Amino acid sequence: MTIDATLSGHLQELRRGTVVVASLTVLREPGYGYSLLETLSAAGFEVEANTLYPLLRRLETQGLLTSEWNTDEARPRKFYRTTPQGDAIASALRGEWARLDQAIGDLGEVDVSDGSG
Repeated sequence: MTIDATLSGHLQELRRGTVVVASLTVLREPGYGYSLLETLSAAGFEVEANTLYPLLRRLETQGLLTSEWNTDEARPRKFYRTTPQGDAIASALRGEWARLDQAIGDLGEVDVSDGSG
């Protein structure tokens, strides 16, 4: 397997978890799927609709999101918003993300050349 293929697989795994955190964070304010795709893309989270919509349904099934249809416009849209449990999970995930980011940063500062780690 080439290094590009290996990296691509690892990046896909890394992004999969970050999209959950990002979606729960954005959906503290009501939003519909397409606007969420645009918001995530503008922030640097490249996610496809065929990945996002099943994720939204799964998060709703888990009780982390709630949804309702807005039929006031010509084209009905399903709006999502985090539940109190979804807010708590998002906060915990962001806290863990910050902890892991710090830990990885600390690992990068370790001098492994002298063997003392």
